[in-house]
Amino acid sequence: MFKTIKNIWHIEDLRKRIGFTLFVLFIYRIGSFVPVPGVDKSVLANTNNAGADLFGLLNTFSGGALMQFSIFALGITPYITASIIVQLLSMDVIPKLSEWAKQGEHGKKKSAQLTRYGTIVLGIIQAFAMSIGFNRMYGTVMIPNATFAKYVLIAIVLTAGTAFLMWLGEQITERGIGNGISMLIFAGIVANIPTYIRTTSQSSFIQDNQIFMNSLKTILLVLVIVLIVVGVIYVQQAIRKIPVQYAKRVVGNKMYGGQNTHIPLKINAAGVIPVIFAISLLQFPVIIASFWTPNAWAEWVKINLSHDQPLGMVLYVIMIIGFTFFYTFVQMNPQQMAENMKKNGGYIPGIRPGKATEKYMTRVMSRLTMSGAIFLAVISLTPIFLGSLAGLPKSVQIGGTALLIVIGVALDTMKQIEGQLIKRHYKGFINK
Repeated sequence: MFKTIKNIWHIEDLRKRIGFTLFVLFIYRIGSFVPVPGVDKSVLANTNNAGADLFGLLNTFSGGALMQFSIFALGITPYITASIIVQLLSMDVIPKLSEWAKQGEHGKKKSAQLTRYGTIVLGIIQAFAMSIGFNRMYGTVMIPNATFAKYVLIAIVLTAGTAFLMWLGEQITERGIGNGISMLIFAGIVANIPTYIRTTSQSSFIQDNQIFMNSLKTILLVLVIVLIVVGVIYVQQAIRKIPVQYAKRVVGNKMYGGQNTHIPLKINAAGVIPVIFAISLLQFPVIIASFWTPNAWAEWVKINLSHDQPLGMVLYVIMIIGFTFFYTFVQMNPQQMAENMKKNGGYIPGIRPGKATEKYMTRVMSRLTMSGAIFLAVISLTPIFLGSLAGLPKSVQIGGTALLIVIGVALDTMKQIEGQLIKRHYKGFINK
């Protein structure tokens, strides 16, 4: 492993990419502490603890910028929402978007541009609602002498912060290492780890003057974290190989094809994207409702749709499973895979090319995806159950979801680095 890390710095291109990524993440962390103009910082300081529990993972996504109401308070949530909307509309809802989805790289660029425009529109709406909501949420005046012009100014600043983060994420994807948006979420979660540790040590989970019990609880907590890490790595790396044979073809005086290969299907091909989508959508109505309390409907939404309540858990699991299937079949279309195999003279042994191959691939992918979706749901809910039993704060109970995202992004980034090393004849992290 140490030799692999040493090899990374021997490759100039890889060294520049890693350095660029770290530089962008450094800018992101600095911006998380730059306050929005016209906000009373003392009010924010007094309301941070209550808000951190309420906003949960959304505050974690932004690296704590949401509760500090910095220029990056919106984070990349509008971008995630816009991506969901564009991808849903591409599923034969709007013919033009469906056509773009079939145009390859050119179509992806058009969809990405539409996602950017959607991010700005959603950002303005969410920023305006957030500026009004934060000002009235705790019964205090966070924005002194608030006027419509002040709300508009704050909304513009917050939207500009989101647009800048979106641009930073694209720069990481193009010139750095890993998926840019995922790396920003990764950085925000890692930055909050010290806060998790401090909150846990100050909660009722750790009791004064009970050294033995405190040590036992700490060991159990660490053990649960290790089991989650091992489980996530095991499932994220697990694949099923579908054997494929290619018929021999004679072109002129040469013979082509005839080789045996396989299609690697991952148990969790969607990664952590379904969890990010699900928690973003689930907490959106909760945040909106919190701005309108003490209305009866707002209180009901805030209480019942919370991630630690029965209804909220059910919706959370349903959305995780739904988004896992949606994202997997968008990324890996069985019909397109079957057509490509048939065009290239490939077939799965014992399965007829064409429609039969498509049905077989759909059946196999459905079973694998269901296993992966259930795993994601279990990993996301386990810390919530254990946290409720142990009396941990809500901000710590979502640690399993955060850990799932961190491990998924780390594995994906590691694979990209390994690909760069193998391409240049270096051994990677996994290769012996």
